[in-house]
Amino acid sequence: MDEQDNNLQVDLNDAKKQVEKACKRMALLHLSYAKTIINELGKEKGEKLVLKAIKDYGMRIGRGVKEEVKKQGLTNEIGNYKEDLPEYGMHEKVEHAQVDGQEGLRSYGCVMGKLWHDMGEDEIGRLYCYVDPAKYMAYNPDFALVHKKSIPDGDDYCEFIIRNTTKKEQKDFFDEDKDWSYIDK
Repeated sequence: MDEQDNNLQVDLNDAKKQVEKACKRMALLHLSYAKTIINELGKEKGEKLVLKAIKDYGMRIGRGVKEEVKKQGLTNEIGNYKEDLPEYGMHEKVEHAQVDGQEGLRSYGCVMGKLWHDMGEDEIGRLYCYVDPAKYMAYNPDFALVHKKSIPDGDDYCEFIIRNTTKKEQKDFFDEDKDWSYIDK
């Protein structure tokens, strides 16, 4: 990389388009792997394996965030969670909102959710969204980021809250053989 590259500035709209392209590719990759697994193993076993992979993926993200927070000398309290998603290009807009009577987030225009919806693949695409409770529970098992609404579920936007988890949810989440997907419902 030469000195001229260090001074390169990219237009924000161009940067957003590049992130959007990457998000669409990730959405297609998830869809391809998930469909292949489900087609090979059948719906029940296939979805269970996809959720196992998504949990592993989320746990890797959550542990990474936890390590970054620890490097800063902070504890893994929920208020110290450092968001791991791109700020630009993945959603049209994200805002704080009241969700079920508590502070939450509302996300409009999720690139991945829109792609799955446009392809008629909401159900398989939605399996990816379980990454959210998984990453938060890996960061701190006392909490889960859950979807109250989601584009793949047929909503116009996604809504999230962070809520306390129960001991049963924690046990089921960390048990290899238990269904933990109910945590995000």
